[in-house]
Amino acid sequence: MRTKIFAVCVWLLVASGVFLFTSGLFDYWESRSAQSQIAREWHDSEETPTATEAPQAPEADSSRDEASKRPRVRQLRAGGAVAKLTIPRLDAELYVVEGTDDRDLKRGPGHLTGSVMPGADGNCVIAGHRDTHFSVLKNIQDGDEIDLERDGHKYRYRVDGMEVVTADNTASLQPAKDAVLNLITCYPFHYIGSAPKRFIVHAVLEDSTLSASR
Repeated sequence: MRTKIFAVCVWLLVASGVFLFTSGLFDYWESRSAQSQIAREWHDSEETPTATEAPQAPEADSSRDEASKRPRVRQLRAGGAVAKLTIPRLDAELYVVEGTDDRDLKRGPGHLTGSVMPGADGNCVIAGHRDTHFSVLKNIQDGDEIDLERDGHKYRYRVDGMEVVTADNTASLQPAKDAVLNLITCYPFHYIGSAPKRFIVHAVLEDSTLSASR
């Protein structure tokens, strides 16, 4: 009897391990696939005129040239790309989507609706999953550069601190007077199940005069 119980327990452990491993692989593949799709959409939108741009008359060449030099304003929609986030030292490149519900965060790090957009005065909040898009944050350091591109402009932030807080600590979500950035993910990074804490990366705007590369 004990042998049968032991065999059943071993089988359950193996089955659970296989399920968790397979589920993790699927989540990773889904996150990478979504980022590839968003990257294509991002670059297509950079090259294609928006629907709000009025057609120019043939003789208005100079006006059309000036209009083409102005950055296109990216429209906000849930799950749509709002910014490109890069951390040069970590060779990380991610596309940030609007919204932080489960469906949004499967596509990429999510900009918290209601927080300011990159480059603006105030608190820009971006959240992501610790086991997919924001797994890179486990290697971030004080002084690291974080770049956010939007509407033809690049905004350079500099990391000035990290902290681990409880899940009910909302200090990183509060409004701010200065232009700051808070990246949020669950913690510990390698925790099995729903992680109990939050890892916060705090950065301050260092330069907002850069032009994004097209």
